[in-house]
Amino acid sequence: MRSVGFLISPKENEKRRAILPEDVAKLKNSNMLYFEKGYGEVLGIKDKEYIDVGANVESRQSILKKDVICDPKIGDGDYLEDLTTDQIIFGWIHAVQNREVTDILVNNKLKAIAWEEMHDEGRHVFWRNNEIAGEAAVMQAYQLYGKFPYETKVAILGRGNTARGAYKILNGLGADITVYSRNMESLFRKEIDKYDVIVNCILWDTRRNDHIIYRKDLLRMKNNSLIIDVSCDANKAVETSRITTIENPVYYVDGVMHYVVDHTPSIFYKTSSKEISKALVEYLDCIVEGNENNNKVLSDATIIENGEILDEKIVKYQHRKYGKVNIA
Repeated sequence: MRSVGFLISPKENEKRRAILPEDVAKLKNSNMLYFEKGYGEVLGIKDKEYIDVGANVESRQSILKKDVICDPKIGDGDYLEDLTTDQIIFGWIHAVQNREVTDILVNNKLKAIAWEEMHDEGRHVFWRNNEIAGEAAVMQAYQLYGKFPYETKVAILGRGNTARGAYKILNGLGADITVYSRNMESLFRKEIDKYDVIVNCILWDTRRNDHIIYRKDLLRMKNNSLIIDVSCDANKAVETSRITTIENPVYYVDGVMHYVVDHTPSIFYKTSSKEISKALVEYLDCIVEGNENNNKVLSDATIIENGEILDEKIVKYQHRKYGKVNIA
């Protein structure tokens, strides 16, 4: 049996929590779950509520020694170098484009199970969180933009969960929306000058070296226009994109406002925590019991193990960008 430690994320304004007491109560092995003191405070949840459903509450130092470390934004954790061989990290890692994180995981021989790679019958396990990302990004970006959606003509790039969330909010608030799927990129580029707001929701293929929106394209856009890059692949789909924070979410390039916050669901942290918890509870007993290799969702999401990279996307992207990497 494995112990699972739940940390309070050190990432700026990251208020999402991985699991709530109501879902801990559904587990067979709740006694193997350990929460950092004050874990649920931001949600109005007292430590006693976790204890009452059979879990444990301990110091951060103690949590970091557990067999499995769970943190929604674990790829941004400032504690990864302190973890040791045989520990498992479980959360959003985004190692493909992050060589520094990959090297830490490989050198420390950690096992990494990435939430972004968890799919059940083709659907992302955390699909609701992705929808919330689109919803939250639109809501915060428009507030900063200073206009209601019903005043704007909007292009949404992509048709996935994130795009669906963005569409839901924009449509509900009266925006004039055109949706472009992946095979319509060239058409969008021809029509880019029609839009006040562009919402990028395309998960970028790291094998690509081009962009959908180049810096030169900004000069073709309307005056005082806005790019909401929900996908947040810096310098990828949008050449001028760079990651921003909830505290400082926007910047301007050639007069175009850019919004590129990489964890927008945390703006609505109570809603997103509830949805994450509902999804995660299905897999925690399996992790505790050490049966993740017999669970297709978890097995397919295991990207690094015993110092070797298992995810070919990491290998191909980082080999192309940096040179040789460790390959399983």
